[in-house]
Amino acid sequence: MTEDIWRWGATEARDRMRAGDVSCTEVVSASLARIAEDNPSLNAFLTICPERALAEARASDSRRRAGEPLRPLEGVPFAVKDLTDTAGVRTTSGSLAFADRIPEADELCVARLRAAGAILVGKTNTPEFGFGPRSGNRLRGPTANPYDLGRSAGGSSGGSAAALAAGLVPLAHGSDFGGSVRTPASFCGIAGLRPTPGLIPSTSKRLAWNALSTHGAMARSAGDAELMLSVMAGYDPRDPLSRPGAPASSPIGEAAVDRLRIGYSADLGVAPMAREVRLAFAGATAALAQRFGAMEEAAPDCAGAIEAFAALRAAVVRHQYGPMVAEPRGDFSPALVWNSRQGEGLTAARLMEAEEDRSRVYTSFMRFFERYDVLITPAAAVSPFPVEGGDILEIDGVGLDGPLAYLAITFIVSLIGLPCLSLPAGSFESGCPFGLQIIAPPNREDRLLALARRLESDPRFRHRWPAAPAGAARTS
Repeated sequence: MTEDIWRWGATEARDRMRAGDVSCTEVVSASLARIAEDNPSLNAFLTICPERALAEARASDSRRRAGEPLRPLEGVPFAVKDLTDTAGVRTTSGSLAFADRIPEADELCVARLRAAGAILVGKTNTPEFGFGPRSGNRLRGPTANPYDLGRSAGGSSGGSAAALAAGLVPLAHGSDFGGSVRTPASFCGIAGLRPTPGLIPSTSKRLAWNALSTHGAMARSAGDAELMLSVMAGYDPRDPLSRPGAPASSPIGEAAVDRLRIGYSADLGVAPMAREVRLAFAGATAALAQRFGAMEEAAPDCAGAIEAFAALRAAVVRHQYGPMVAEPRGDFSPALVWNSRQGEGLTAARLMEAEEDRSRVYTSFMRFFERYDVLITPAAAVSPFPVEGGDILEIDGVGLDGPLAYLAITFIVSLIGLPCLSLPAGSFESGCPFGLQIIAPPNREDRLLALARRLESDPRFRHRWPAAPAGAARTS
């Protein structure tokens, strides 16, 4: 092959393999070679499994030669965030306490990807148990942004986002609690989809009815993210949030996309937002208006949403991690310890107040969607920050209300369980990407994806390759 196979997206790689233009072994080898070249500077992967991946690639080639039915993702390499279990492959959650843990079973979404023929090449970097603005831990340094190694890929799915942006893999799994798919997707200029909770079921949740966190699909295009979602989604009775029936499969026609009623807001009325993000957002919405005509600046009433999310998140984190952190021999990151302690002293009355505020904000969004089909905001409140450093405690010199406040633009959407997609929308002066967050009513992933596919016809709204190889010298 004279082309760079690693540049292919998932759909192109699959189709080229089906056409016989290239073998699965060649595709997987190209991914592994790219990882070997660039991971030392990016820190995108915590664990790589080349022998296993190549063995599966050879088996896939044998299936194809034997004329066996080809599966939806036959031979396509993918990566999984290291918070999620993978059978036989080390899963550390970014923690020294689990440095040698090897699960016996795949998480359901991973099992579905593998059953569809996708080939796992490794586990991507994340802060310990997903807590922290940067995707790094004491097992592996922080993940660098492929567009500027002095800046961060974001957290907590930053390893997956960086791996995609630099061409290490064509598909990557992420998970999203308060913005952990969307922030890294924005920082790295890729597509990051957080679906309606339950669309990608999970059978391993300790709190089965918890809808604040969900698995997500990450790729360099909305079409590839949709392909990945179609494999991971589907009913499973072991998850009470899962629903019967397949995911919506883009019934929206091209003409209907042009008629979408679009509302937009830089901050949802309550979220802190950097000046450079507001400027980038103004430029992006101006470009959108040229394509879709009149759009309206509008937002639901989000009063109380920030406080409600903080309380409910604190209760979940305290329940899940508090006992582990309290163990005498525990050796955990300050971020995990801080997060696990936020739920101390929470009363039942406060939690019910938070649920009431959550219900009111949800109702406000549903009223908003009676008038508009989608809502567009920035996908992150700040541009990519330095790869090394602590919590994000101020924006433009103004102090924030704690280390979670900069995520308000994304966690408000998590709070009420709406599907949303981060999509590239240009760049900052630094050269790092800027992303939009597109939000739709529950179960309307089709609407998000139809709009995203239309936008990607414009180079401004699709992934662009870093100006230099990820291993090249850059300055921030």
